[in-house]
Amino acid sequence: MLDLKFIRENPDLVREGLAAKNNPFEIDRLLEQDADRRRLLLEVEELKSKRNKANLEIAALKKSGQADDAQAAIEAMKTISQKIKDIDEEVGKLDEEIDNLMYEIPNFPEKDVPRGPGNSANKVVRTWGTPKKHLFKAKDHLILAEALGWLSMEKGSKITGSAFPVYEAEGARLQRALISLMLDRHGRHGYREVWPPALVNRQSMTGTGQLPKFEADMYRLKDDDLFLVPTAEVPITNLFRNDVLKEEDLPVCYAGYSPCFRREAGSYGKDTKGLSRVHQFEKVEMVKVVRTEDGAAELEKLVSDAEAVLQMLELPYRVILLGSGDMSFSAAKCYDLEVWAPGTERWFEVSSCSWFRDFQARRINIRYRRKDNGKLEYAHTLNGSGVALARTVLCLLENGQTADGRVEFPQALKAYFK
Repeated sequence: MLDLKFIRENPDLVREGLAAKNNPFEIDRLLEQDADRRRLLLEVEELKSKRNKANLEIAALKKSGQADDAQAAIEAMKTISQKIKDIDEEVGKLDEEIDNLMYEIPNFPEKDVPRGPGNSANKVVRTWGTPKKHLFKAKDHLILAEALGWLSMEKGSKITGSAFPVYEAEGARLQRALISLMLDRHGRHGYREVWPPALVNRQSMTGTGQLPKFEADMYRLKDDDLFLVPTAEVPITNLFRNDVLKEEDLPVCYAGYSPCFRREAGSYGKDTKGLSRVHQFEKVEMVKVVRTEDGAAELEKLVSDAEAVLQMLELPYRVILLGSGDMSFSAAKCYDLEVWAPGTERWFEVSSCSWFRDFQARRINIRYRRKDNGKLEYAHTLNGSGVALARTVLCLLENGQTADGRVEFPQALKAYFK
């Protein structure tokens, strides 16, 4: 959520940010309602001042025995009180309308984010490793894994529906090994491990920006109004809701595993073969709460931590700075990490690392107290996949396959199969 005062004082900058994110939201309606609200607040303050003076006059008239004059003043005060009540109700309605509109406004991009519609402005900032080309005809991961008995989309479809994979034997062990490797790595590098709930309430989803805009992509329990988590970002970030942290305790860094559930309601026509786009996948998420001045530097560290996992797995990847038109609703700056899959001959996103500035913190009230002056400020939040398993598994299978149909795993991962 943006600061309403900032929007009021910088409407052109906000309009530019909305245009950069290809968001059609018009702020004029919001500004008009804000102006109406402030006008009514001034009016009600004047009426309350008159009422206070009237109370003093009534008390003085009663004390002096002027009952008739006191009664006339009382009637006049009743009229003022009714006007105050009416305005308070109108202000309350405006508050609700303004709040609803504020939740619809996306974050605006940092100055150094390339501008452009869609993914046209995305920029490759670095690469690691050399995209592999096998000396034999490489198999698609799905054909390979099904032949090995490690993966079945058909069984998942039978017990749940399409795009719910079932992992078996070494495929199941691979999931567990990857989760352990990632949690161990992040734990050694300053992240506090957490195992959050897989169900969250509406307030949590709204706080991190999934709602109200993306409700159609979420799995919701109708009777309880709870949601299956689309990412551990939601429960981990909400651990700090309404908290006041100490500046000296920042940055706070957490890493947690969760299953992730997404309806992918807008994926019609996209490649949904095998593990490229599924409704349930596993992921280790990194979340940071930091000082305002540290956000940019902490984003670079976050990306580096995600890269370290891919390097351990010996997967060739590229780091992409997303352009304004390809960023998420809540992000101010975002890097994607994409891994090469030689069987499919495509790059697959396996991690997205985002800096939200104080956008999420304002929605869920995460603040910290400055050590030098005691002032409260909204914190900055960041999160990143460290990393997502479904596509990482896809890339491990296609990169590690051998000519005789086996899969060789990198040394760092082999240690987790003992």
